[in-house]
Amino acid sequence: MPLFSSMECDYPLIDPNFRDFCASHAIYSVEDFLLHDLYVLVISTEQHHNSERLKEGITQVLTIINGQHQPWVNGQELLDDALQNKRSLPTGCRSIDAFLHGGLKKGHLTELVGPSSSGKTQICLRAASSVAESWGKIIFLDSGNSFSSKRVAQFVTQTSDPSAYEVDRALQAVMNNIVCLSVFDIFTLFEVLHQLKNNLISQVDQHISMIIIDSISSLITPILGGGGAQGHALMVSVGFLLKRLTHEHDICILVTNHMVAGEKGTSKPALGESWRGIPHVRLLLSRDHTRNISSMSVLRHPHMEIELSSRYNDIRLYNA
Repeated sequence: MPLFSSMECDYPLIDPNFRDFCASHAIYSVEDFLLHDLYVLVISTEQHHNSERLKEGITQVLTIINGQHQPWVNGQELLDDALQNKRSLPTGCRSIDAFLHGGLKKGHLTELVGPSSSGKTQICLRAASSVAESWGKIIFLDSGNSFSSKRVAQFVTQTSDPSAYEVDRALQAVMNNIVCLSVFDIFTLFEVLHQLKNNLISQVDQHISMIIIDSISSLITPILGGGGAQGHALMVSVGFLLKRLTHEHDICILVTNHMVAGEKGTSKPALGESWRGIPHVRLLLSRDHTRNISSMSVLRHPHMEIELSSRYNDIRLYNA
């Protein structure tokens, strides 16, 4: 959800006077508004000469929040949506695509979880090159300088016609279809996602097939420190916005998440319990570096068994 400063053009009641009033209560965004005591906020407007307009502004923000939520649907509508033959986008790795019954589903938020060097970024780059070659535009949101045009070029070279002309043409088409943006904090992520949403609504970017965020955890983890409610509210808001983009625009969104220490020396996905139920699909990656064998396990999936796993040895995917 956006900062109030970016909303005045669409919502005139959220003007400088209203924003100054909110700022005096440490409210700068819709997320801050949700965490504040609404009763106290309304009462405090009485101390201002323009109290009625401030109350109208509060009502405007509540209307915006209500508009962010999906309307109630009945069981038949949910069943119809679940039975839709949603297309799969290939990752470019035959073993993974076979395991996932075709690849990454459009309309789903898919999360790759795994320790460092388990192959999360490589799968993202491989999927980007595969989808960009035949399916449409890719938005790659890079939070750690992980995007490698050289690596993408290697993938394209491996799968294209051997003639130099065909390779160059395929490479140019793929690179033209990948837009890489550096995103280093949660607020920039919100700004980019809202701009994408507006572009999709206005059909400026109607050919987007996939959004990749590598990694989502590096953007969210810094705001979760201290156990405060605001960080968790922002995290849930990001998750909601991502799922809304997938559902309303039939886009595949792929994000990565790292592992942290759990109980009794075990590892667990970062971002905690509040995030666990947000992705439609959670896939756990691990890798035996000695044998160069990687494993993928299902932690969450609407159509596959939990803990189902597959091993694969794809040298072209992992070796530089």
